[in-house]
This record gives sequence, C-alpha cells and structure tokens, in this order.
Amino acid sequence: MRDFSWKYFTLTGDVESFMLYKEMDQMGALEQGVAQAGEHDDFAMMELEDSSS
Repeated sequence: MRDFSWKYFTLTGDVESFMLYKEMDQMGALEQGVAQAGEHDDFAMMELEDSSS
C-alpha cells in the first residue's frame, strides 16, 4: 500500500496520496521501533537469568 501511494503520488501529484504515504511510513517506523524494543527487553531478561544462576 505504501509503495502504491508513492507511485500514485509521483504520477498524479495528488497531495492526499502523499499524506497516505507519509502516514504509512510513520506507522512502519513505529512498528519497527516496537519490535526492536521487544528484542531489547528479551536480551535484558536473558542477562538477568544468567546472572541469577
């Protein structure tokens, strides 16, 4: 969907399709940040488990 909205914007210059592209881009960045934060939490838990042994 993100690629489609960018392609549509480049072909037509439609501002709403650009706004959709930016919104999708921000949502993707947020999801990626959440996934990375989850990975970091898992690593911290592994360190805690190792140190308590």
